[in-house]
Amino acid sequence: MSLKRNTLWNLFGTGAPLLVGVFSIPFLMKHLGIESFGILTLIWALIGYFSLFDFGLGRALTQKVASQRALGALDKLPQLIKAGLVFTAIAGIVGGLILAVLAAPLGNSWLNVSFGLQKSAVYSLAIAAIGIPLTTITTGLRGVLEGFEDFKQINLLKILLGIANFGLPVVSIVLFGPILELAVASLVIARLLNMLLHIYPINAKLGWTWAKAKLDYSHVRDLWQFGVWMTMSNVISPLMVTADRFLISAVIGAASVAYYTVPFDSLIRILIIPGALTAALFPRLASLITTDLPAAKELYSKSVLIVAKVMTPVCLTIILGSYFGLSLWLGVDFAKKSWLLTSILAFGILFNGIAQIPFAVIQASGNVRATALVHLFELITYVPLLLIALKFFGLQGAAGVWVLRVAMDWFILQGIAKNILKR
Repeated sequence: MSLKRNTLWNLFGTGAPLLVGVFSIPFLMKHLGIESFGILTLIWALIGYFSLFDFGLGRALTQKVASQRALGALDKLPQLIKAGLVFTAIAGIVGGLILAVLAAPLGNSWLNVSFGLQKSAVYSLAIAAIGIPLTTITTGLRGVLEGFEDFKQINLLKILLGIANFGLPVVSIVLFGPILELAVASLVIARLLNMLLHIYPINAKLGWTWAKAKLDYSHVRDLWQFGVWMTMSNVISPLMVTADRFLISAVIGAASVAYYTVPFDSLIRILIIPGALTAALFPRLASLITTDLPAAKELYSKSVLIVAKVMTPVCLTIILGSYFGLSLWLGVDFAKKSWLLTSILAFGILFNGIAQIPFAVIQASGNVRATALVHLFELITYVPLLLIALKFFGLQGAAGVWVLRVAMDWFILQGIAKNILKR
């Protein structure tokens, strides 16, 4: 299994759907209106965030499946997989219920939505809650496939989901008009289809043995011990990525969210470059750190260098061309309000991209406790600084504090990763 080929599949799988997004975002903004579109971006973020109620078991399944395969213990996989998927299903249902309960306060007051859109926002959030268990189960299924390093199947499915994620809201507007609730319902349908399609490649490898296997609670305990710290990291890390937009809505107003989230969400897609590599690296590192530490260290150094060489010119180009690019894409008025934010955020994307490599090393070693504690420390410092920056410097202040946070993240994670590889 070629690491280069797997990386290219990951890059293609994440990048291809963005072409749909380039054309669908202006359409959605035009037909839904800037505030409704801002709410839709919040729901995109919420589905992604609440899907982390898999309690880290997607990543845990990848690490455990890769380790068991390296040891030749294939007979243990069916029970391991079933335990992980049952856990992700239960956790997803809990997450969905929490979002459903929070739909009313979020839509009516917390997100500072204008009065005319509050009812629509509440219904949309309640509909989005249905997608949470579908997504957590899919995360577990994907974790199994990553443990097998079957990145071709993973990314073909990712392409279908990405296209549906951007395209189905457009289809719903064309067919039924600019109704936010129906646009959100189309996202749930996409998640359901994606979950069902993930089952086929697993059955091709194991048959239905994983579904028929007896539930072994010792596997649940092992996965839980790995997943509990992973959960803390998985909850805090995306919270720090998405918290700014919710605080912007609360402090400045929902109407301002799109001017921040559109450039942010567009720039964050650039992380598909290091993300493609680290997704392929993770199962490989999980094997090498146990069996060949010098090879793991060499792989780490090469990966950091590759990401730095690729990301630096990309981010510099964005910094210099942000106004021109936004003007062409979304118009001069939008560019005037967002070009400086885009330039500031591009610095953070560079730091964040490089940090993904040491992050993968730490978690592949099984030391998920370290990343959880790092993220907890960052959250405690980040949120107060973000509120202060929003109050005194507005959207530009929020962008600057986010850049500071990801730079600190990179510095700390690389220190921990180097210590692991010195053992």
